[in-house]
Formats: sequence, structure tokens, C-alpha cells
Amino acid sequence: MNIVIIGYGKMGKAIEKIAVERSHNIIAIQDRHPNAKTYLLWKKKGVDCALEFTHPQEAHHNVYHCIANHIPVVSGTTGWSYHDEQLLQHCRMHQGTYFHATNFSIGANIVFKINAILARIIQKYPDYTPSINEIHHTEKVDMPSGTAITLAQDIVEKHKQKTGWQCNLQKEKNNMVNIISQRKENVVGTHKINYNSLYDAIQLTHEAKDRKIFALGAVLVAEWIQGKTGILSMEDFLHITN
Repeated sequence: MNIVIIGYGKMGKAIEKIAVERSHNIIAIQDRHPNAKTYLLWKKKGVDCALEFTHPQEAHHNVYHCIANHIPVVSGTTGWSYHDEQLLQHCRMHQGTYFHATNFSIGANIVFKINAILARIIQKYPDYTPSINEIHHTEKVDMPSGTAITLAQDIVEKHKQKTGWQCNLQKEKNNMVNIISQRKENVVGTHKINYNSLYDAIQLTHEAKDRKIFALGAVLVAEWIQGKTGILSMEDFLHITN
């Protein structure tokens, strides 16, 4: 498979290593967002997939042009409107292939499902208050993490008493899911979902020990989307259903 890597930070470097180990060909590495002609050049070189891990300010440009040039794109950039209706319509119009995930770890996606089920059950017991703690490395630019937002949104969707989420605000509101975000040196990524009552607590934790788990997931997805079109997600890839 011929791969283009857009974004050459820690994730981009990890993806490069995993892709080479799995006998894929890296035809281009782009650290910042390319100009419009570059995507056409990649297409002429026979690119099979672009893996996009950049910055929130750049992701829309990258995904949009990949789709316009019929390059299947796998994006893991968070902190931007990756489900923007205009972008999704653009994908449908070009019959493109667009895969986005806030987290490419299989374990984290299992936690997403458990969290959603737990939120639906526990809404019947108002003594339990849900909250989320997330810790990442100091280089992570978005706060809270995309994973934390996904967890919070799943709680809001399943828990009738919750209408939204807030981050790092001292004054908690009963109708909001409180997220506490921290940045520390040498932390890959930890997410804790807490359901606290006066007399006990339930806690669900996912701790990423090595960035390779995300890179491997992204490369496996790139392999899987070959020959597929449409707007795809980790639910499609893992066949996880409620």
C-alpha cells in the first residue's frame, strides 16, 4: 500500500515506523498542510491512503483536498469540527473515503461503549454524578482531548439529566459533565470516567502505555478502508454495537 503521512509529529513518526514494519511504502511525508497541487501529485503517484495527524487549524484543509482528489483519508486530528456537515456533504458529493476517530486504540473504543452503556443505566440513579479526568503530554495542543469530549458526549446522549459538558471550571453545574484536563511530561494519555455518589464510586479507566497503540490502529484502519467509500468510524472498523 502507498501511504502519505500528513503531520510529522510524534504520531506521524510512530505511523511511519509501523507502516514500514508492515511492508507499506511511504511515498510522501508532509509536516505542514500542503498546497492544492501537492494532493494531485500524490494521486498521480498512486497513493492508496493519506494518514492525517496535524493541528486543528489545518485538518479541514487536508481532509477537504484529499477527498477532492479521491485520496482515501484517515484523520486522527482532534479539536476541530470533523463532523462538519459541509465537509461530510463534500465527501458524499465526491464519493470519497473519509475515516475519523478521536482515538485509534481498540481498548479505548471498548471503553467508549462501556461508558455509554453505564451512562444509560446510571441515569436512573441521580445520586451518582459523572465526571471525566484526562491527562496527556505537554505537547498536546487541544484541551480537553478529543477522547474526553467523545466520552462526555456519549454521557450527554445517554444520560437524560445531562445537557452538555464543561472543562476545567471550578463551579460545577448539575446539568453538565465536568471534565478536568491536565498536561504532564511523558504521559501518553489517560482517561478516567468517574461516577461518584455520597457512599461509593464507580471508575472506568483507559491508560495508553505507548503511542504505538494509536499508530498501529491508524495503519490497520488504512489497510481496512481500501476499496471502501463513505464516512467511516471505529464502530464500522471494530463492528462494535450497543
